[in-house]
Amino acid sequence: MPIFSSDGVEIYYQVAGEGYPIVLAHEFAGDITSWDPQVNYFSRRYQVITYCHRGYPPSEVPDDPEAYSQDIQVEDLRRLLQHLGIEQAHIGGLSMGGTLTIGFAIAHPEMCRSLVVASAGAGSDPGDRERLVASWQALSESMVSEGMEKFADNYARGAERQQFLRKDPVGWAKFHAGLAAHSAQGSSLTFRGVQMKRKTILQLEKELQQIKIPTLVMIGDEDTPCVDAAIFMKRHIPSCGLSVFPQAGHTINLEEPDLYNRTVSDFLIAVEAGKWV
Repeated sequence: MPIFSSDGVEIYYQVAGEGYPIVLAHEFAGDITSWDPQVNYFSRRYQVITYCHRGYPPSEVPDDPEAYSQDIQVEDLRRLLQHLGIEQAHIGGLSMGGTLTIGFAIAHPEMCRSLVVASAGAGSDPGDRERLVASWQALSESMVSEGMEKFADNYARGAERQQFLRKDPVGWAKFHAGLAAHSAQGSSLTFRGVQMKRKTILQLEKELQQIKIPTLVMIGDEDTPCVDAAIFMKRHIPSCGLSVFPQAGHTINLEEPDLYNRTVSDFLIAVEAGKWV
């Protein structure tokens, strides 16, 4: 099993295909298998690297709450690239992985050939932040006290996941089963250390303006908590394009895999040809 050590924490990863490297960082409710449609597609032309964040088996699940933060996730990704001997790659992520992609670009711009940021920015509304953090605290507690199966039953049926269930009930059932099998401790500590403590997209205005890397932001038009953040990134990242998926929710890479793959592929071709403005 391919693993590497990030400050003593073992991180599981996979590499598929050959070519220029693409790294994909998964969302909170996903894991390495969330990228299967993208690995199958892009590994024909690229070296595709996927991994499980700390707290997501078969990666290690540290007991210490201080072992979880977005800055630590950024460092895990840097060490993964270092472990593989990769100096620069296309970096992409969805939701938590998308916000991580922005954080990684701010910290290590020299390692980013391009950025794909999908469904990122939930919790950025300053008028709703206090209520949302309180709800996240309750959710993080329920994962441990009630178990991941009950948590998954509710979380996977949220307003921004109903589109996935409607369009692809078989794919949704696989997503739901994967979420129910996650580590309750790892998921809870990730929620507390990452989602509840990271800066919001709206708080990163100055940092976003300094990003000179070709960037594609992708959003489902029914992913209500993330729409304003997507528009904010489009307005403040100088080299940013915005792609909006119609009647789509949060998990757009699984909900609309063909559209997702074609949109990202066109973006990468433009970047590599020097045509992305």
